Amino acid sequence: MRRCALSGFCFVSLMCSAWILRADEAARTGAKKLIATGWDKVDQTRLKQHIGEMETCPFSGVMMSVVGQTDDGKACHLRSAHTAKPWKRAWFAAALEDLQSVEFRRLTDNFVSIGANPGNVDWFDDEGWANITEHWAIAAWLAREAGFRGFLFDPEPYRKPYAQFRYGAQDGRNEHSFDEYVVKARERGSQVMAAVVREFPEITVYCYFMNSVNAHAATAAQPKHVLESGGYGLFPSFIDGWLDAASPSATFVDGCESAYRYNSELQFLRSALTIKGACQRLVAPENRAKYRAQVQVSYGIYLDAHWNPPDTKWATWMIDCGDRKPVEQLMVNVRNAIQCCDQYVWLYGEKFRWWPTPNQRVFKQYWPEALPGCDVALQLACNPTGYARRMLAEAEGSESLPNLARNGDFQSAAAPNNSGQQADWREGGAPAGWSCWQLKADEGTFTWDKDLGAAKASAISESGCFIQTYDVAEGECYAIRARVKTSGRTRTWLRVRWQTAEGRWTQQSLDVVVGPETPGTDSWAQLLAAPTVPEGAGKLVVLLGMGSQESPEDAVWFDDVQVHLLTPADLLKRDPVRCDLEQ
Repeated sequence: MRRCALSGFCFVSLMCSAWILRADEAARTGAKKLIATGWDKVDQTRLKQHIGEMETCPFSGVMMSVVGQTDDGKACHLRSAHTAKPWKRAWFAAALEDLQSVEFRRLTDNFVSIGANPGNVDWFDDEGWANITEHWAIAAWLAREAGFRGFLFDPEPYRKPYAQFRYGAQDGRNEHSFDEYVVKARERGSQVMAAVVREFPEITVYCYFMNSVNAHAATAAQPKHVLESGGYGLFPSFIDGWLDAASPSATFVDGCESAYRYNSELQFLRSALTIKGACQRLVAPENRAKYRAQVQVSYGIYLDAHWNPPDTKWATWMIDCGDRKPVEQLMVNVRNAIQCCDQYVWLYGEKFRWWPTPNQRVFKQYWPEALPGCDVALQLACNPTGYARRMLAEAEGSESLPNLARNGDFQSAAAPNNSGQQADWREGGAPAGWSCWQLKADEGTFTWDKDLGAAKASAISESGCFIQTYDVAEGECYAIRARVKTSGRTRTWLRVRWQTAEGRWTQQSLDVVVGPETPGTDSWAQLLAAPTVPEGAGKLVVLLGMGSQESPEDAVWFDDVQVHLLTPADLLKRDPVRCDLEQ
């Protein structure tokens, strides 16, 4: 079967400018961030070549390779840091120049990659570990000088029979007990981290996994017995050494690679609880406060698991989507990961690509070709407000995004109410199509300012709101926007709440509340929210809120309310494009 593929050049051209507002939005709001890695990982040369294309993708950063050049012209891969061979910083000078020449606009959180490979240096080899320590220092130096957040450390062994963190793989296992290796691993961890923070005190050390890989040991009655025979039994001690030497400004990220198969909010929540809680049993008591303060929870999302077909050898790595399409389930899983992480989620892909790569194992299709809608799903999951802002800007002056608000411009004296019945405005009441509410203790006024064409409320001392309700379906994403102006003393906000289809309040913890983007008086400011309908909700309730108004002169006006569905029925409902996996 012939693989189906668009021209990569044509596809990237279509994607250009698609995510212009995404990173700016993340920077402005302090949003959590999605980091890309996988088989299409770039090195410094390809980063420089393809940065324009890369910044059209829905990410805040990348994990990348760095390749130096030895004195005799051979490649020196930074990822192979656990070798006894000595390196020179001069070998990476040209690579650093390439990194420094790249102007990043949206990829703000980037990481160079190092790994525990080949991993053939015994923990008791002082000379070998002196060289490994310098390799770690070089990585920290490169990250700092390039303006990166830090480096990614991959602990996984890829060079059999070597395995840096497995006790049974150590050359000296017949001469030194497991306990002796534990002590030495902590010493080496402190050794490398002391060198790292000397170079880069504020570094972020991102790991595909930290103690999460040994969570089963952390919850065992006797963790030592599990670690002694495990593949990463010496890793907790190495991490303990990191904490011994870490500066207060250093950050460590447990990437929880085991999240590849997570498929529910509960799984992400349990994992966060385990990493923050039970995994402290693997940390020395004197380091637990530092662990709690400086170790972040992250998650790995395996993109292929949302594409892999059933009844193939990849079926064991396939996410069960239930009644959802794979792209819908991807959005749900990434959103759950984003909600449960501290700062970062990393996305790992193998079969397809986000940007050009010479890796022959990667098919020629781009991910949004193979999994249509995945780019939109990632944006909606990670930064829905940024996506909403872009869609509203693109739709300005057209009818491509119908406005569902009833009398949202407050120009009409009659409009359907929340029950769908046409109703006329009554003097002294909320504008047509809207209802209002205030605490019983309040004696404020809700009205229609016909001269201004706006909803007005004044003297609401505690809390009140204008209300409008819409029928919705689970998983739909909306953009809700309004303009607001105040006079005198007042607080104002936009709140989105949820009801069941029968009108009962639900999912209160998932209410969305936003304030004016440019708060102030006597001028119009924007309110913008981008909620996703949660499970069990059948109605979306918009509340234009106000409070702290002490007199009739303290007032607020709302105008130009817009409610737009961002996810039409076909946007996230397409099936993966299957290709011949044997070619």
